[in-house]
Amino acid sequence: MSKPNHIHIADGKKIYFASDNHLGAPTSEASRPREKKFVAWLDEIKHDAAAIFLMGDLFDFWFEYKTVVPKGFTRTLGKLAEISDSGIPIHYFVGNHDLWMNGYFEEELGIPVYHKPEEFTFNDTSVFIGHGDGLGPGDKGYKRMKKVFTSPFFQWLFKWMHPDIGVKIGQYMSVKNKMISGDDDAKFLGEDNEWLAVYCKRKLEDKHRDYFVFGHRHLPLEIDLNETSKYINLGDWIQYYTYGVFDGENFELKTY
Repeated sequence: MSKPNHIHIADGKKIYFASDNHLGAPTSEASRPREKKFVAWLDEIKHDAAAIFLMGDLFDFWFEYKTVVPKGFTRTLGKLAEISDSGIPIHYFVGNHDLWMNGYFEEELGIPVYHKPEEFTFNDTSVFIGHGDGLGPGDKGYKRMKKVFTSPFFQWLFKWMHPDIGVKIGQYMSVKNKMISGDDDAKFLGEDNEWLAVYCKRKLEDKHRDYFVFGHRHLPLEIDLNETSKYINLGDWIQYYTYGVFDGENFELKTY
């Protein structure tokens, strides 16, 4: 019997990772070329993908009302549905811009959604996976804000807004509020000060993992944590168009 969160990679197959598309930013029209590029990438990798991991902030703003989701992103959602229906598993980790997922991806696309980091094994390789927001030292202002945004009471209040109003406010805040937008996250802090690398080193004190894979920082990064563990940040699909590939033995960052 297979273990939970275990994925077998057959010969010639690979696992793909992407993060931080922020579709809809700064406007739906402006992000359309990036969406088409991402869909073209999905169409290419489906031929040898054992699984696909989307690591959060696919959308710049996403909120699921009981019967309504934000307008747009048809090309992306259609391609994800096609890939999922073909039998290729897709795993989605929510980011700080799409915290409010509540069943739509699972029910409509057959894609499991994770709200916190998870550990997977690919063949015999252990990989700790998450979006990366709110982890590690510092960033106390965002951590306080995230507690508010994830509270059931806040979400209940927000749902009482008409979607035309609520989505417009959410889109405005996603672009204008630097604590949410992540504009300040795209600066390399040095290996000793990268707070996700610090977080990974602390996790290694409890248990060995071969790789830690995150998004959120908008920077393609590969940092050796020790002789046998590595921290990978996937970059983004705004400036770098980088993605991760694991072939069963090695993890690589590539540019599309």
